[in-house]
Amino acid sequence: MEEKINFEDTMKQLEEVVQKLENGELNLDESIKEFEKGMKLSKSASKYLEDAEKKITILVKNSEGNLEEEEF
Repeated sequence: MEEKINFEDTMKQLEEVVQKLENGELNLDESIKEFEKGMKLSKSASKYLEDAEKKITILVKNSEGNLEEEEF
């Protein structure tokens, strides 16, 4: 079972994958494995952002001047 990591750790790992791929020292099989890992991390980061966006609320003043929550 894969451990769920936070967004910041996901991005850090994704940056490490990119550096490895840009370095050019990996053979083809290693490059493919790192690319696959990067794609999974990217998907995970996107999902995390989508979930966070759903939770965002914006406080707005209604016509009476009171603050109310409005879904983003």
